[in-house]
Amino acid sequence: MNKKDIADIRKQFKIDNDLMKIHNIFNVYIMKESSDIYHQQSQAFELLDQDEQELFMTNFKKVLTGQPDEKLFELKFQSDVDNPTQLILHKGLLTAESEDWQSQMLEIVEKMLQDRQYEMDIVVTFIRGEYFKPMKRRSEESEDSDRDSVYSHSFILCSINKTQDPKKELHFDYIEKQFKYNVVVDPVINLNAPIGGFLFPCFTDNAADVNHILYAAGKANEPDEAFVEEVLNAEETMTAKEDKIVFEEVVRDAIGHQLNSSTLANVYEEIHRMTEEEEEETPTLDYRDVERVLKSSGVEDVDTEKMETAFKNVIDNTGYELKARNIVPKYSSKSIKINTKVANIAVSPEDLRHVRQVQFDGRRYLMIEVEEDTVIDGFTMIPEAFK
Repeated sequence: MNKKDIADIRKQFKIDNDLMKIHNIFNVYIMKESSDIYHQQSQAFELLDQDEQELFMTNFKKVLTGQPDEKLFELKFQSDVDNPTQLILHKGLLTAESEDWQSQMLEIVEKMLQDRQYEMDIVVTFIRGEYFKPMKRRSEESEDSDRDSVYSHSFILCSINKTQDPKKELHFDYIEKQFKYNVVVDPVINLNAPIGGFLFPCFTDNAADVNHILYAAGKANEPDEAFVEEVLNAEETMTAKEDKIVFEEVVRDAIGHQLNSSTLANVYEEIHRMTEEEEEETPTLDYRDVERVLKSSGVEDVDTEKMETAFKNVIDNTGYELKARNIVPKYSSKSIKINTKVANIAVSPEDLRHVRQVQFDGRRYLMIEVEEDTVIDGFTMIPEAFK
């Protein structure tokens, strides 16, 4: 699923929306001390109070919020696994009986609790529903509504949420004119910050892909590897941060640690250009592509053998493909960090070519070419002669 696919389904989680129908909600409360199921409750989602529905809708949106390869990961299911989660979820998707669906979701919960103890009580919420995506109109002259024809997608979404102790508060009673300590013992379920979850199946080109699952991590670039492998039975994946590190280490292994700013700017621009020319949703680069990028950017001392060896040395996989969106800062809307002992500076990728490290009179200087006055804390700097 690309960012647009995820955004399309995420925005449908709202009350009284005819493009999203949630049939059932199943909540399971798990105790931290014993890792036992303390309580479970299933009901039709439409029977919840409106305020409760809104709380859950917000929670479901948060599960699907985040950048691909940072918080959201499209994972492929492993093969040759005993009692695979893929099959459990597929059965849950197809069954018409609510009790059968609950039983299948409990199988996933049991996988979560096997050889694991959580640091706090948690609540695991499952929903199953149907998502309708309107087809595009055939022409501007067509009088058909964009909702006359829709794609129908059945799905299961899981949200994992931690509990927290209620706040200890001191209240003032106006009637009895006295201070009272507010005693609340019921734990609070934090629906504002899910610690994990998933969506099954993935949707690609308006079709369900039951061979992949969209996993949501609690924190950016920190997927729960045990959950991915043992609960979801999915293959491991690289985070965006890890992909970027691999690219940097591969380049250093192949051409060394020294690179001027203009060449680095060329590298980023070349990767961005290549990705814009490719029609696939997630363009990737293997060692041959990286070699072509470096040569096109002005690096001379590089060849196929060096790049293949670098991939082997860094990741021990010459067939690995780097995702371009994780390499090019422009794709991730992140600045490039320039670190020195005197100051740390952040510049956008397209402005990197205006930065130079120069040597003058035995000293090194970081020079930034600017077209306008430089303002520091509201003061405009006076231009000085370089001497």
